Amino acid sequence: MTRSELVQKIAAKHPTLLPKDVDSLVGWLFDAISAALVRGERVELRGFGTFSLKQRQPRLGRNPRTGAAVAVASKKIPFFKTGKQLHQRLNGQATGAEDDGFDTNLPME
Repeated sequence: MTRSELVQKIAAKHPTLLPKDVDSLVGWLFDAISAALVRGERVELRGFGTFSLKQRQPRLGRNPRTGAAVAVASKKIPFFKTGKQLHQRLNGQATGAEDDGFDTNLPME
C-alpha cells in the first residue's frame, strides 16, 4: 500500500474529512515518527508495533569487483517489531476480543 492509497482509504472511511486534510494528517504522523527516531526515541503504537533504532557495529567489508577489504563505518538502522495484535492477525489467530477495532473487510496485502 502506498501513501496515496492509505490517504484514499482513510478519506473513504471518513467522508467528513477532506482528502487534503487526511494527506496532511498522514504526513504529520510519518514526520512525527521520523523525528522521534532521529532523536533516538522509540515509537510504540499499541497493537500495531514498535519502531526503534538498532546500532550496526563497524565491520570489514569486501569490494565485490576487486575483492579488496573496505572499512564499513557503524550506522543506525530503523527497526520495526510487530505488536501482538498485528502478529496474531497476520497468522490468523484470534485476538481474544470480539471487536479489536480493525476493519476486517480490508484485504491483508
